[in-house]
Amino acid sequence: MNPREAPPLLPPLDGVTGSQARTVLLASAAVTILLYLLPYGELLSRPFLLLSTLAHEMGHGLTALLLGGRFQRFSMWSNGAGVTEMDLAGFGRIRQALTIAGGLVGPAVAAALFFTLGRTSRGAHMCLLVLGLLLVVAEILVVRNVFGFVFVGVVAAACLLVALRGTPSVAQMCVVFVAVQLSLSVFSRADYLFVREARNPTGVYSSDVQRIAELFWLPYWIWGILCGALSLAALAWGVRVFWKK
Repeated sequence: MNPREAPPLLPPLDGVTGSQARTVLLASAAVTILLYLLPYGELLSRPFLLLSTLAHEMGHGLTALLLGGRFQRFSMWSNGAGVTEMDLAGFGRIRQALTIAGGLVGPAVAAALFFTLGRTSRGAHMCLLVLGLLLVVAEILVVRNVFGFVFVGVVAAACLLVALRGTPSVAQMCVVFVAVQLSLSVFSRADYLFVREARNPTGVYSSDVQRIAELFWLPYWIWGILCGALSLAALAWGVRVFWKK
């Protein structure tokens, strides 16, 4: 290295070579898109849909905790619906809106984080280990329906298994693959950003963007555009970090 040249700001890709890792990223995206086009593709891609639901609802709950609220209850169903119950006592309009938006941008932020940590095998192992432990804690403290308990438990077990027993290459590839699924869910479920109501097995409720609109003066679709733009910015940053040599 030239003595005048600044050291790289990002760690090099390891575990797999840079070209292999980027091939995994492109192949993951292609396979996932293909699943949506094949007969019964919706059924085959259902686990990825559920992962985005998990990221969405955890985004609500973790944002509430970070802002000083309480994450009380989480439920999800096999059709991809989910609901998070929180105690936001003392929250003003801004903190309430941020908590709601935390779920809307949650999958994109999670994907960006996975891309960033997936640059190195150590980062990938740490990502899976922390995620697995976080889901175990959620399983104990906040998951409250049978399907949610089973799904969260399976994802937690898979993360911990790969983190503790998987090779560096396997861990890195798993993190990149999950990041791709969460990234694509931002587009496949973008319609939720532009609806007034949301349905789940417990009833019909105001959508997240409608709830933000009720706190402020702009229409719900403006908040959908804003949250969508933030999600795209997070994804672009994560992919750029991962792809950079």
